[in-house]
Amino acid sequence: MEILIQIEELTMFMGCIYLFSRMNLKWWWFPALLLVPDLAMVGYFINPVVGAILYNIVHFKGTAVVIGLYGLAKGNKNFMLVGIMLLAHSTMDRGIGTGLKYFDGFWHTNLSNGKFW
Repeated sequence: MEILIQIEELTMFMGCIYLFSRMNLKWWWFPALLLVPDLAMVGYFINPVVGAILYNIVHFKGTAVVIGLYGLAKGNKNFMLVGIMLLAHSTMDRGIGTGLKYFDGFWHTNLSNGKFW
């Protein structure tokens, strides 16, 4: 089952690369922006609950879709780009086994039991 999740996430990541290619931006923007959503981890400096909430809002695929579709509806390329990059980052994270966080610790996710790899 784990391999199916990884294939599914890779497929969505490839879709994000395609959507990014349609934005007519320089390609160096993609890797530069890909890790920006991890800045949401700053909430863990406050406590694990705040960290998990911030992290989960940013890494929830629904957030990415809503922002991207809002940008599409309004013709705003910045919102479309944010949606694409949030989705790309979330699919990349899920592909390597890091999912949405529980409140008891950074490594306890919906895809793991508190252990990384």
